[in-house]
Amino acid sequence: MTAPVDIGTLIVSTPGYVGGRPRIAGTRIAVDHIARLWKQGNSGEDIVYSVYTHLRLDQVYAALAYYFANREAVDASISEEDQMY
Repeated sequence: MTAPVDIGTLIVSTPGYVGGRPRIAGTRIAVDHIARLWKQGNSGEDIVYSVYTHLRLDQVYAALAYYFANREAVDASISEEDQMY
C-alpha cells in the first residue's frame, strides 16, 4: 500500500518559474493552462490522455480544484496572458 498523497503538495508557486504563477509541482505547467483547457471543453481525462500525457490525473484535478477555489485570480491571469499575446 502506498502512502497517501498530501493534496496540498501538488500545486506550488515558485518565484522565477512560470512567472511565479501557481503550477503543478515538478512541472512548468501553470494552473491557468489547465484551467484554459478545461474552459475549452476538455475533461481532466482529455487533458491527461491527449494533451499532457506525462501528467497524472490527480495532478490535473488538483490544478482544477485550485482553479475553482481561486477562480477570480486564475481567470485574471488568463485574461492578462491573452492581452499580452
